[in-house]
Amino acid sequence: MHDKTKALMQRGTAFLGTEYAILCGAMSWVSERNLVSAISNAGGFGVIACGAMTPDLLDAEITATKALTSKPFGVNLITMHPMLFDLIAVCARHCVSHVVLAGGIPPKGSVDAIKAFGAKVLVFAPTLALAKKLLRQRDGAGADALVIEGSEAGGHIGPVATSVLAQEFLPELSVDHVVFVAGGIGRGDMIAAYLEMGAVGVQLGTRFACATESIAHPAFKKAFFRANARDAITSVQVDPRLPVIPVRALRNKGTEEFTAKQIEVAKLLDAGSVDMGEAQLQIEHFWAGALRRAVIDGDVESGSVMAGQSVGMVTSEEPVADIIKQLMDQSEAALAR
Repeated sequence: MHDKTKALMQRGTAFLGTEYAILCGAMSWVSERNLVSAISNAGGFGVIACGAMTPDLLDAEITATKALTSKPFGVNLITMHPMLFDLIAVCARHCVSHVVLAGGIPPKGSVDAIKAFGAKVLVFAPTLALAKKLLRQRDGAGADALVIEGSEAGGHIGPVATSVLAQEFLPELSVDHVVFVAGGIGRGDMIAAYLEMGAVGVQLGTRFACATESIAHPAFKKAFFRANARDAITSVQVDPRLPVIPVRALRNKGTEEFTAKQIEVAKLLDAGSVDMGEAQLQIEHFWAGALRRAVIDGDVESGSVMAGQSVGMVTSEEPVADIIKQLMDQSEAALAR
């Protein structure tokens, strides 16, 4: 059962310590103890989304996840978090086995601090040159694995499609390095294709967001079931002075309000009523809590319903174990063809 797929995933499963080399993408408010433990218990690799958590909150989340699974799981930390090194210290206390650094180039000393307590480090890189730099194992200081994530993914994204990144990165890196592919993966056939290209495994977020074990609000899940690929759109940057990392989410009133808010802030900037720092802060505050409103409170109209373009393949609530089995069955069938 799943012999061909497992053979191609072998380096990935050895790296993660799991049965399947299927990571769950870190989705703020969604990738918490319940979903993370369910994915790890089903043979995949759950990842806690630390997001804006304080060290105390992360400490509690790791403790609670450990109570629900004895299998390996990871923690995703945002590189620009003001307390990044305190969060790394929390991971060290818990002997977390894998830490994913996301949201930018890891600050000086962060990779070393994680490796110092024996954890493996996974990073993201938007370009091949940066990937090579981050993976360079001088004195063991480089990252241990890379996740290449294309623009089809949900949440904060880069500008290039997964299929293009895979063609650029995998031939260059996959022989000597551990590389996972993410973004727009909704079926096992796609997993098989990336494994054959040299990936050791994959990461999926959208496919797991509405699992039975996900604590997301029923209204949030319903929005996913109703949506198709073209409903998952990227936020627009109205003014180059206001840095907006594109976010892919389902089109709703909140998406339109965000565009209007940028225009309003740009006008205040022109009039000299706010300085650049205050303007950027207003943009940040607008989205702060928007994701929580959607996931936890079920406000899918003005909240941020972050979803990848594979959302059209999410049509019902299913247990994590069933989702993983489907993906593996589909991959095996594709490899047998």
